[in-house]
Amino acid sequence: MLGNFIYSNPTKLYFGDEAQRHLAEALRPYGHKVLLAYGGGSIKRNGVYDDVRAALAEAGKEVVELEGIMPNPTYEKLMEGVRTVRQHDVDFILAVGGGSTIDYAKALSAAAWYKGDAWQTFWVEQKDPAPDQRILPVGAVLTMAGTGSEMNGGSVITNKEKGMKIGKVFKENLYPRFAVLNPKYTFSLPQRQMVAGIFDTMSHIMEQYFSGDDDCTSDYLAEGLMRSVVAASRVAVKDPLDYEARSNLMWASTWALNTLIAEGKTEDWMVHMIGHAVSAVTDATHGMTLAAVSVAYYRNMAAIAPARFARFAKVVWGIPADGKSDAELASEGIDALGAWIREIGAAPDLSSLGVKGDQLDAIADATIIFRGGYTLLTRDDIMRILRESL
Repeated sequence: MLGNFIYSNPTKLYFGDEAQRHLAEALRPYGHKVLLAYGGGSIKRNGVYDDVRAALAEAGKEVVELEGIMPNPTYEKLMEGVRTVRQHDVDFILAVGGGSTIDYAKALSAAAWYKGDAWQTFWVEQKDPAPDQRILPVGAVLTMAGTGSEMNGGSVITNKEKGMKIGKVFKENLYPRFAVLNPKYTFSLPQRQMVAGIFDTMSHIMEQYFSGDDDCTSDYLAEGLMRSVVAASRVAVKDPLDYEARSNLMWASTWALNTLIAEGKTEDWMVHMIGHAVSAVTDATHGMTLAAVSVAYYRNMAAIAPARFARFAKVVWGIPADGKSDAELASEGIDALGAWIREIGAAPDLSSLGVKGDQLDAIADATIIFRGGYTLLTRDDIMRILRESL
């Protein structure tokens, strides 16, 4: 392990098919008035809403509801939440849903009592709330596995007016204080959403794995997680109600992005930057945009770091070396990644998401570029990757 780091994660997890029974006790230490934030109403059809409202009542909480939080939550919706928080002076935010809802809750925690331009300060300038700023504690009840937002400080917001989708990783004080993870709560998801979450998880792991070349414990952890995701995905796409597979996918998605496997790594988040730009321009589903650009992106990276991609081929996909060069193994590993994307029903390319050639310039313009694990891309590089992904 190279480098120096401090690891801490304050989120308390309640996991399992009875995890919701702990929600009332988890809520009790926090304030009386709770903002219940959720999406389009599916939680009212699948019973999750009733479970949550019962726990809130048991904990003696007064509830203010904020519904309609969309995938790729917008800054306009965030400002609606700010107005609601200030009007009712809530004490706590409980996010019930997938990563978008939990991302939104963390954004609202930061923006609710900020007196300046929250978009400019937190997302454009990437600043954190000042130590003396009031922030609201957040809890989460997870209904879609994939983002890992239940155990980190990440918050991605889309600004439609500016045509940008930007992620901000807040410090520990904005991590959810607790998260309830019942794999059965994910059973009612449409299969396409489940698959998008599966690839989002895989992408998180790869973007931390494909950096560095030392003997790093984090890489061994990442390889185990990737193998688990692949194995569980193959079961889940055939039988979405297989509890073991869905529980493994939920647990893997949490550990994929709770910062553990990032320790000692330089990381490479450019696939997410390109994927965010595709979503900003087209509003395509996040996990699917990642799948659509990953094969082309990693073919470009494999030319720079063939040994790492050869290891990926051997360890994750079980491809025998058989006297092959690192470059040959790397290519076979990326082929295996592409085959798995098609096998599980993720987006194999941008065309499958309806992206047209005349949109690529706008996507490139919306892509935030910073140094990845092995190189710093140029705009021309981004355009080449996008063309190869069509």
